[in-house]
Amino acid sequence: MTSLWNTALGDTGVPFQMGEPLSRHTTFRIGGAAEYYASPKSIPELERLLAACRTQGIPYFILGKGSNLLVGDRGIPGLTIAMEGLSAITVEGERVTAQGGASLMAVCAAARQAGLAGLEFAYGIPGQVGGGVYMNAGAYGGELKDVLIQVEFLDEGGKRHTLPVEKLEMGYRHSFFTGKNCVILSACFCLEKDSEGPEAVGARMEEIYRRRREKQPLEWPSAGSTFKRPEGAYAAALIDQCGLKGFRVGGAQVSEKHAGFVINAGGATCADVLALIGEVQRIVKEKTGFILEPEVRVTGEN
Repeated sequence: MTSLWNTALGDTGVPFQMGEPLSRHTTFRIGGAAEYYASPKSIPELERLLAACRTQGIPYFILGKGSNLLVGDRGIPGLTIAMEGLSAITVEGERVTAQGGASLMAVCAAARQAGLAGLEFAYGIPGQVGGGVYMNAGAYGGELKDVLIQVEFLDEGGKRHTLPVEKLEMGYRHSFFTGKNCVILSACFCLEKDSEGPEAVGARMEEIYRRRREKQPLEWPSAGSTFKRPEGAYAAALIDQCGLKGFRVGGAQVSEKHAGFVINAGGATCADVLALIGEVQRIVKEKTGFILEPEVRVTGEN
């Protein structure tokens, strides 16, 4: 099987590696190796890789910034496709179009340079466009669906589609893509010209980022907010109420700065994080009755 997969991937002409440590590619700094790892530099390269996977039955995983991801300690079987090479951003009038591998920070920077308002809330979100659309990323009162016009993507059979935001079923940390193995190629955002120019847009972005640094444990490896907001409450407040700040399993710890974050306090494994999440869920349910649902996406083998 390995030799067949090697040949099939080699025939695509896209460079690939074997055994790439995924801890290098996630903000948690946790995870085993990718069996195969490739970073296409164009959509045709991406399509050739996906076609090879479908033909040979190679499982594949689409990797963005790894900022909302927990990878199993035994890694990911098959091919991990990193989207970082597909990162072009164009600005036309009040519209910003970005490929799926573009970082949200870079998209925000392009909007700021053009004096376009509407994406300030996303400044500091560490993900890529594809992952942001996938989970309808949001913060500080804004969500991507508020400024999104349409998305171009490949379905699970490799066919291209473009859908308007109205058909993308975007809700709280959810979209049409949730649970599907589609590949988001690009997203188009409609912003507004700020009458005061780039400086005003930049000032609002920097204020958002200052608030992030002040409240969140950005100095530690993590995957951002660990739990979704339960209806009628806030996850961080519930966890804090249960006295779980600083609670630890192995190298995984509930942040003492923000109880909604599980951090890698040093040498944490995927098993540590999952065990800690399970304990937090159990204790919060026992003491408050609320059920916490993880926001972090878990993949790979443990």
